[in-house]
Amino acid sequence: MIFVTVGSRNYQFDRLFKKLDELYDNRVLTETMFAQIGTSKYRPRNYKYKDFITPEEFSRYINDASIVVSHGASGSIMKALNADKKVIVVTRLAKYDEHINDHQIQNNEAFSSNGYVLMADLELNDLGDCFRKIYEGCDGLKKWENKDPQSIIRMIDHFIQNNW
Repeated sequence: MIFVTVGSRNYQFDRLFKKLDELYDNRVLTETMFAQIGTSKYRPRNYKYKDFITPEEFSRYINDASIVVSHGASGSIMKALNADKKVIVVTRLAKYDEHINDHQIQNNEAFSSNGYVLMADLELNDLGDCFRKIYEGCDGLKKWENKDPQSIIRMIDHFIQNNW
């Protein structure tokens, strides 16, 4: 099962949910998916969804999933990594009114550059390739070992200091 989470902030992410439907339409995705879509207006056709879920439901979906697709919220990403899940991160962009700024780029790039997640390109053009890499066992992901909450802050800070 694939679990998709985009948080509860008041920003849509219609672009992601349309792309996921397209991947089902093109048979790139065939397994069961559940998506927490937040305030998105687009209603998926090929998979189950709810606008919002409880923390208990979130934990259950994380535990049941083989793959987690998450927006660039470090808390959601870390919960999936701590549960030893394969993670694909997607980035909300301000130019599409998906967030107030583009801070998720830095979060996602920090996790990706350290080899813990696959990061879809900013326009989601290679999202299908991210799934294929996981399905084919050639994702190259490192196991998340450090469960110290401060480690992610240091990792992101180090990435920003060296790349921006």
